[in-house]
Amino acid sequence: MDVCKGDILVMKKAHPCGCYEFSVLRSGMDFRIKCNGCGREVMVPRSKIEKNIKKIIRENGE
Repeated sequence: MDVCKGDILVMKKAHPCGCYEFSVLRSGMDFRIKCNGCGREVMVPRSKIEKNIKKIIRENGE
């Protein structure tokens, strides 16, 4: 799965604050993502993120 820095991930499950969207700050073997609702930053392994992604919104509108 091709996820780049700056993309917005729409997840299957919501963050505890209720927001489904996360911004990608870093990608690699694990991701640093930031909740677009409350601003919390989290490091999550790639395998866990990839199975929970519902949709990817590209920063350049593709």
